[in-house]
Amino acid sequence: MASVLSSGDAAANGVDADVDGAASPPTAKRPRAGAAAITDAEVRAEFAHHDRAVARLNNGSFGCCPASVLAARARWQRLFLSQPDAFYFHHLQPGLARSRAAVAAAVGAGDASEVSLVDNVTTAAAIVMQHVAWSFAEGDFARGDVVLMFLYTYCSVKNSIHAYVARAGATVVEVPLPFPVASPDAIVAEFRAALAVARDGGRRRVRLAVIDHITSMPTVLIPVKELVAICREEGVDKVFVDAAHAVGQVPVDVRDIGADFYASNLHKWFFCPSAVAFIHTRKDDPVSSKLHHPVVSSEYGNGLPMESAWIGVRDYSAQLVVPDVVDFVNRFDGGVEGIRSRNHDKVVEMGRMLAGAWSTFLGTPPEMCGSMVMVGLPGSLGVESEEDAVGLRTMLRKQFKVEVPLYYNSKAAAAEAPPEMVKDGNGDPVTGYVRISHQVYNVREDYEALRDAVAKLVADGFSCRKLRPTQKEESLA
Repeated sequence: MASVLSSGDAAANGVDADVDGAASPPTAKRPRAGAAAITDAEVRAEFAHHDRAVARLNNGSFGCCPASVLAARARWQRLFLSQPDAFYFHHLQPGLARSRAAVAAAVGAGDASEVSLVDNVTTAAAIVMQHVAWSFAEGDFARGDVVLMFLYTYCSVKNSIHAYVARAGATVVEVPLPFPVASPDAIVAEFRAALAVARDGGRRRVRLAVIDHITSMPTVLIPVKELVAICREEGVDKVFVDAAHAVGQVPVDVRDIGADFYASNLHKWFFCPSAVAFIHTRKDDPVSSKLHHPVVSSEYGNGLPMESAWIGVRDYSAQLVVPDVVDFVNRFDGGVEGIRSRNHDKVVEMGRMLAGAWSTFLGTPPEMCGSMVMVGLPGSLGVESEEDAVGLRTMLRKQFKVEVPLYYNSKAAAAEAPPEMVKDGNGDPVTGYVRISHQVYNVREDYEALRDAVAKLVADGFSCRKLRPTQKEESLA
């Protein structure tokens, strides 16, 4: 018979113990009232596992997780491994409930029952699109009814729309957002125009609008509350806000925004390990009882929060450390609000520094970005396709140790931008952009490495043409 952990064994394994010797959930160290704010040296120590040789300017894709949170996660993992049955029957659901409560408090939800923890926004989108597809299949929606989404909706969400909803009979209409963009008014105008097309003079019903809170690439902060209000005015049935990048970048109050479904990742900008996100639905909305996790488990029919809390045996530790993440952010002056504000100010400052060095411009005004911003690259680099953008990004990574996403904007799209956001200081069309991020671990030298790498490429007469295969290479392929 397996033995339970003694108090000494529990301590040795990094977990706590109940008075009867059974393993209990790890207790986080709460910041002391009046404790001094985290120091620069402590921040460096929290992220010492990062590769110091790389200028890491892409927090937006994968986020970051501090060492103290990784340690808390490891304690949960050891607790599971020490006695899986006790973990399952006594600790997993209370721990996930604490995480849901922490999320609910952070985003203005009514209570924890409105929050379901999922792996990522891709999963949340599948939950919503599955429901919409069933509405078509069961005759609640008519073939040809519309789902509205942005041109720049993230590819996984677009694929989910097509895999579930278009296949079930929906018509998909895209909102052609402008980029570069000079003001939120341009986005509102395009959204209204696309909504009018979708409604087709009242002959079609718009069943779902998918609205990004912050688009991924190019990154633009969308006036989401205003667009949700427009949807209500125009009779759109439901609104799903894809806020993959929002929590930790911008203030979020889900009740104030007013969408039917709001989903955000917590690993990108809220310091959680990978595979932590949430979807919010109002508990007074009847649709909340009709949502189901696409992975069907023994919890099917017990409500989305419970269905999502058990999708079979797996590592749930990432979702159990949300309270520890809250403790981490509260070590900073102003907590998460202070982090957001400083990140925004810094990314704008660094973006302007780069644009000044390259004689280009930002892709949006500062008020339309959070902790990420688009910066135009010198036109002489000759970014003329998505393949060019990938090739140049790879070159920056391998040759210059700079990690930053690149975006290709066609000359046709650029031509529709305001005149001052079309060409660089040398008169060359700007078709390539970098998306820079700023997080608490970044320093000015990271951005100077990018600045100097691009300056060297320009000085050397580099063009993306040099990265393309020659006709001879293509013929041999």
